Amino acid sequence: MKGILGRKIGMTQVFSKDGKLIPVTVVEITPNTVMQVKTVETDGYSAIQLGVVDKKEKNATKQEIGHAKKANTTPKRFLKELRNVEGEYTIGQTLNASVFEVGEIVDVTGTSKGKGFQGVIKRHNQNRGPMGHGSHYHRGPGSMGTMLPKRVLKGKKLPGHMGNETITIQNLQIVEVNAEENYILVSGNIPGPKNALVFIKTAVKNNGKKQEFEIISYEEETVVDEIVETTEENTNEETTNVESANENAEETTEVVEENK
Repeated sequence: MKGILGRKIGMTQVFSKDGKLIPVTVVEITPNTVMQVKTVETDGYSAIQLGVVDKKEKNATKQEIGHAKKANTTPKRFLKELRNVEGEYTIGQTLNASVFEVGEIVDVTGTSKGKGFQGVIKRHNQNRGPMGHGSHYHRGPGSMGTMLPKRVLKGKKLPGHMGNETITIQNLQIVEVNAEENYILVSGNIPGPKNALVFIKTAVKNNGKKQEFEIISYEEETVVDEIVETTEENTNEETTNVESANENAEETTEVVEENK
């Protein structure tokens, strides 16, 4: 298991070499710092704690400052724990986009967009009642319960707060990894608005199987014109060629005059 924290930038599309158009989400990967390493001997389970986005010390508590000093870094705004990690990690180590490779299958976790207080039609996809012919039921939640319990049964779909929930989308594919410009392209859409924090980790159900995938790059090629240097030999050859051509022209003119 491996993972990294990133920030959702937006969506775009890329083309594969076999002609397929693939919608992708751009995830900015700022350097992640390993804030803590947990082991079975000390904590009862193995895990690492990742931190991202620096936080001013005046806005941090003494506990956060002391926790960050152990990793020789500044306090972080976001922390995330990852269990059952592969490989060895040290406190203070930084991770970038090169953690993942192209073709890997991952799960992406984020917080969905908040939509406020919504009714049952938008929240639970229910149908409205007749709008005419004396109907007094239009966008209501429906019957509240039976006669016997005389109460609203548990699990009744009612209006309420919609969105702003932690959602994980599984089995997405890594399309491109660029460690120099700090971004990862993930196939499909991921939860959350733009600039939202997301967590990318190895897929649980797909066992991290890789798929061959090649996209078309649009790098501009610079063409350099060849510069031919004139040497003395080339100039001598050109002069001899010109002299021979003049001699041939004089001979032809003499032959023409004799024929006349």
